[in-house]
Amino acid sequence: MDAAKVLATYADSLEHQPLAKRTRDAYRAQVSTFVSWLAASGHGPRVLTEPRVRDSAVREYKRHVKTEKKWAPTSVNQALAAIDNFYRSLNIGRPDVAREDLPQLAPRSLDEPDLRSWVRAVERCPSARDRAIATVFLYTALRLSELAALDLGDVSMSARRGRLKVRLGKGDAYREVPLNSACRAALEEWLAGRAEVLAKQDQGDAKALWLARSGRRLSSRAIDLVVRQLATDAGLKLSAHLLRHTCVTNLVRAGTDLVLVAELAGHRRLDTTRRYSLPSEADRDAAVEALVQS
Repeated sequence: MDAAKVLATYADSLEHQPLAKRTRDAYRAQVSTFVSWLAASGHGPRVLTEPRVRDSAVREYKRHVKTEKKWAPTSVNQALAAIDNFYRSLNIGRPDVAREDLPQLAPRSLDEPDLRSWVRAVERCPSARDRAIATVFLYTALRLSELAALDLGDVSMSARRGRLKVRLGKGDAYREVPLNSACRAALEEWLAGRAEVLAKQDQGDAKALWLARSGRRLSSRAIDLVVRQLATDAGLKLSAHLLRHTCVTNLVRAGTDLVLVAELAGHRRLDTTRRYSLPSEADRDAAVEALVQS
């Protein structure tokens, strides 16, 4: 087998597929490893043309990366996905090889000690804008893109109630999210500071809710940096999406109806919300540790 020629042909095929660059790069790397292993293992050209030989070789490769390379199940499945794409490019279909079963776990979220550290860091933050961003993320389950797209007119508040209008959620879906008292207090502080920012700028963005010092709308990247800086101050490593997971997890574990949680989070499928009711890694650790303490 001429491994270099096989890989060159596949690389050309990849360039004509409607895939993200990151996906193409990952597939290219995985298939390069697989084809190199085929060549080193003495597999002949039939492995590229005959389904029975193909399936046998891919099963052997799967055992190799599991037992000798010690790959995790997710890594094994990523390799199999790339190999599927490789064989489809050869027009002989995907191999009949089972994926690895993945543990059914809830999405990662902040545990109570980390959540307390996060809240204390937010309280220490001198920026009213950054405090508001962090608080809204934690209590509304907004996605980063949704929060960045908010306009001033998307916020409505009174002494006892508040709402955020998400006009372009996932799939361009519209929803309204309630604001609790902590969000309302943080936003009121920022709105006062926002007015001062605009007053100092001749060409500020009067529509945007979140403003940089220049008066322009804060980008998604800048908002993500705000969250990561606050996390560093709290001694944590987290993203805006982890705050979303934490909000949804807390709602589910508080016994909130799953249909309501799905509506608040903007989940189109209830199965997505149900994942948050699964045990977490921390739950498993605690269950085993409880055996020692009982």
